Amino acid sequence: MKYFVTGGSGFIGSNFIYYMFNKYGSKIKIVNIDKLTYAANNQNLNILPENLNGVNYFFEHVDITDNESMDLLFKKYRPDYVVNFAAETHVDRSIQDPKVFLTSNIYGTQVLMDLCLKYGVKRFHQVSTDEVYGSLENDGYFTEETPVDPSSPYSASKCAADLLCKSYGNTYNLPFTISRCSNNFGPYQFPEKLIPKAILNILRGEKVPLYGDGGNVRDWLYVDDHCEAIDLILHHSENKQIYNIGGNNEWTNFTLIKQLLSRLDDELSNFETQKNDETKFIEYVNDRQGHDRRYAIDSSKIQRELKWRPRAKFEDALDKTVDWYINNRHFYL
Repeated sequence: MKYFVTGGSGFIGSNFIYYMFNKYGSKIKIVNIDKLTYAANNQNLNILPENLNGVNYFFEHVDITDNESMDLLFKKYRPDYVVNFAAETHVDRSIQDPKVFLTSNIYGTQVLMDLCLKYGVKRFHQVSTDEVYGSLENDGYFTEETPVDPSSPYSASKCAADLLCKSYGNTYNLPFTISRCSNNFGPYQFPEKLIPKAILNILRGEKVPLYGDGGNVRDWLYVDDHCEAIDLILHHSENKQIYNIGGNNEWTNFTLIKQLLSRLDDELSNFETQKNDETKFIEYVNDRQGHDRRYAIDSSKIQRELKWRPRAKFEDALDKTVDWYINNRHFYL
């Protein structure tokens, strides 16, 4: 089987490529298509076995919005599956410059789907986000039936791409699936996101910025569990299905930062303050515009239909993530 993995040099995309080769080995071929924005890095894949390069693994430095170049890649490789991780994802940047997000996340998805139809791809999978649903109050969960209600240009662009997928399925009978995941964490994540940013700030002896009162709640999912879910969706679900993927790990941002501080106790000597006063390591900053208060995923559909469960224990996965950034600080510091 041949897979196009767009955005494969980014955080989740690179972890997905490792996951797929670890599971299927030389039985598959993967073409990683990435335009290598600031958040992507080919070093993310530097521990792939050498014998895969040029035989089972191929890299193409192409922007998915470049229709002509993408057409040539589809013609050259004839993929069976296309998994679209390629996206601008940082909410703050989307508030500053929405156009970049609309172009990449909407038009780029359209280019891919048009070519999937042209070349007879078996399945187009759109990697989306729980942010398309908007904000939750103190109780309740997002289900696949929750009306979309995006709050930022980023989430609106992902929502538009999801709806475009559904329209291509209805109009052209495109074989597609969509997954909407909660906040991912793990190795190779670019440090504009909360967990790596907090870890690396602490390693530098800098305070961790925290929006508002720190009470925003997120459901955290270890990236390997997300990759397994996508693999199951690709190979075992019906077409035109949407699946929520969550970790059942809700934490306020403040509590999450406290957990990271406790795991980085030895590094806190970089600060000129008392180690037992955790508030000294946090800098409260003005809240983000349109900041959603809470996300929480009901993933019962994928658990019921595809027998998926998050395998990672949150505490162990967070330990592994912190250790990875400590041991690979040269990537970022």
